[in-house]
Amino acid sequence: MPSDVSDVPWTENSARRRHQEPLWAVLWHSRQLIGYLALRDIRLRYRQAALGVVWVLVQPVATVVVFTFVFRRLAGVSSEGLPYPLFALTGMVAWTYFSNATSRASEVLVGNPNLVTKVYFPRLAAPAAGLLSPVVDLAVSAALLAVLAVYYQVWPGWPLLAAPLWLAFLLATTLGVALWLSAINVRFRDVRHALGPMLQLWLFASPVAYSASRLTGWTELLYSLNPVVGIIEFGRWSLLGGPWPGWSLLVSVASSVVLLTTGLAYFRRAEPTFADVI
Repeated sequence: MPSDVSDVPWTENSARRRHQEPLWAVLWHSRQLIGYLALRDIRLRYRQAALGVVWVLVQPVATVVVFTFVFRRLAGVSSEGLPYPLFALTGMVAWTYFSNATSRASEVLVGNPNLVTKVYFPRLAAPAAGLLSPVVDLAVSAALLAVLAVYYQVWPGWPLLAAPLWLAFLLATTLGVALWLSAINVRFRDVRHALGPMLQLWLFASPVAYSASRLTGWTELLYSLNPVVGIIEFGRWSLLGGPWPGWSLLVSVASSVVLLTTGLAYFRRAEPTFADVI
């Protein structure tokens, strides 16, 4: 791992050549820089934090407690035959990663102006690094989910083999949103002010605390255009053995592909101007 960003072997010509490569190739060739940026972020977050990763569990656990009281006890929301705390925690694990990674990735370029203006490197590496560091939090939350599943004696069976696909779906969707926001944020700093309320609304527009199973027809189609719907429903099927999401999963996957494709196109179109406007 390089001791400093300047130690990463990028030149102006090589960085511009990488600009035309496929996304996976850029990420692979930039893996050393992505690892450095992600590790630096992790160290900064946990430096002088007495409780360390315990703070990772505070938000999802506290939110699940509130959801259990409000949605389960008061509103009687269905949990598709699963214990409600486990049902809600699965949604929160996915949502917390998506929310945190999106927030970090949207700020990574504007938060490192010297890196953008003075060092030649594939700019895609920056939002990708923003997605990588919260994976540590995701792993800790997933461990808590596994413990709770054992407590409630919930075993998903063979659908657990699809967990890597669920993780890939989550990462791809988050990257698509991160590419859009990180590029827009370079030019319009309003993103940092709008992102909090937007994510709050997005949370309640996603089936974190409730099930989307009651929706049918066109309402289900429109609702599934939110890719987080597919992520959460697919996660409950794979990790808990819940109901199969059905054709709505295809809609969410298609929406995620559109987000990633258009986000990558916009990011690459805006990338040459980053150093001038940041």
